[in-house]
Amino acid sequence: MKISYDKLWKLLVDKKMSQADLRRAAGFTSNTLTRLRKEEAVTMQVLMRICACLGCNIGDICDFIKEGESAE
Repeated sequence: MKISYDKLWKLLVDKKMSQADLRRAAGFTSNTLTRLRKEEAVTMQVLMRICACLGCNIGDICDFIKEGESAE
């Protein structure tokens, strides 16, 4: 399975927040931000911090995608 953070990037645009603003507000490293940009797995703790910062649920920021399918 792959992970897609497309929902996170759209949510940031809606909230007029940059990726760097999110990184500072949620308190994770630039390496973690790079992992998010590359659609790589990050820890559940990072995802919980992002959700707390944005006031949302995990389903609002990411999707798990089976191999061979595309994100909707």
